[in-house]
Amino acid sequence: MLPTLFLSHGSPMTAIEDTPARRFLGGLSSFLPERPSAILVASAHWETAAPAVNAPARNTTIHDFYGFPRPLYELRYEPPTAPWLAARTAALLRAAGLDCATDTERGLDHGAWVPLLLAYPEADIPVIQLSLQTRLGPAHHLALGAALAPLREEGVLIIGSGSFTHDLRRFRVASGDYGAPEMPDVTAFSDWMNEKILAGDLAAMAEYRTRAPHARDEHPTDEHLLPLHVAMGAAGPKPQAERLHSSVEFGFLRMDSYLFN
Repeated sequence: MLPTLFLSHGSPMTAIEDTPARRFLGGLSSFLPERPSAILVASAHWETAAPAVNAPARNTTIHDFYGFPRPLYELRYEPPTAPWLAARTAALLRAAGLDCATDTERGLDHGAWVPLLLAYPEADIPVIQLSLQTRLGPAHHLALGAALAPLREEGVLIIGSGSFTHDLRRFRVASGDYGAPEMPDVTAFSDWMNEKILAGDLAAMAEYRTRAPHARDEHPTDEHLLPLHVAMGAAGPKPQAERLHSSVEFGFLRMDSYLFN
């Protein structure tokens, strides 16, 4: 059975800049017991009112960002799609009482293709995406993940792709120094989260916004942390967690990633 993953994908520049997070993602497959037959990504960059999966005729690369160097827009990551997995995912969600639509047009956003470009550059493993419902909060996404747990026994790698901290407002006041020291509130939040994640404390994860120190500072909105809840939920009621990577960029952007069994 495959584990589940939460990955901090960072800026789209992770795809081309030499950073600790990029080097980690480049070796991601070494942490897995087997090669996935397919990959399902719950990305922070696809939000819908109700759950949805994508099943286009072919995957395309969505460059859903602006103001970056031209080489970034020239990158393509277009693995096979997996209509069978989209149908299976929708069926599991409906069996759990959750509606699920199918989008036959949408390709892969950078929350999916940036980490996968680094981890599986051959682009030969079928990939689909699952949308988030940010307004419904963490408990909903734990339940979303729990409904998909059977996929792990079917060779499907479930990835939640977001960011461990994501207060991009700080770019307006930060020095722009990539190697700036980590800010104290970022450390406090991340330490609390790491403790609860390693303890498999799903109740604390569901209530992180009111319980974690500085939670609303590190995540003014939920969407970049909710993929963590999907990955934890899919690992079962007592998830066993391992932190695979931890680094910080610009002093406020934590790039932590976790594996769950």
